[in-house]
Amino acid sequence: MCFVPGWAWTLAWALPDEGAVSSDEDLSGGEMEAVEAEPQTKGENRDLKDKLLRRFGSHISTLKLEFSKKKKKGKLPKEARQILFEWWSVHYKWPYPTEADKVALAERTGLDQKQINNWFINQRKRHWKPSENMQFETMDGLSSGRFFRED
Repeated sequence: MCFVPGWAWTLAWALPDEGAVSSDEDLSGGEMEAVEAEPQTKGENRDLKDKLLRRFGSHISTLKLEFSKKKKKGKLPKEARQILFEWWSVHYKWPYPTEADKVALAERTGLDQKQINNWFINQRKRHWKPSENMQFETMDGLSSGRFFRED
């Protein structure tokens, strides 16, 4: 829909309660026809806007919600980050949560498992330095067929 200052452009199908042709009576094959109207006052423009919002408001709200979900990027919620940091600090020597841990963390934080995975990947890359002993034990475990030494 297009609005030109001083002129209102309406679509014939937009407001059927105003005498426009209904979709059953429309013989144009679904094409929209712009109808030029007389110049409108601010009050009439407001009335038109209100009518359109009443008619299409729920569709607009649904679209806004859908777009806001897709654009949502950035920091995770503070409470979720605190829960993840708690797990991190307890398991700092080996910060690789099991699948069960990930499911539990997802339930506690309200995040998706993909978000949990990404948080741990980023956290390990940015903040985790495995000790030299850990690196040697990992290499020994891989070469001997077991992952950790049993003391």
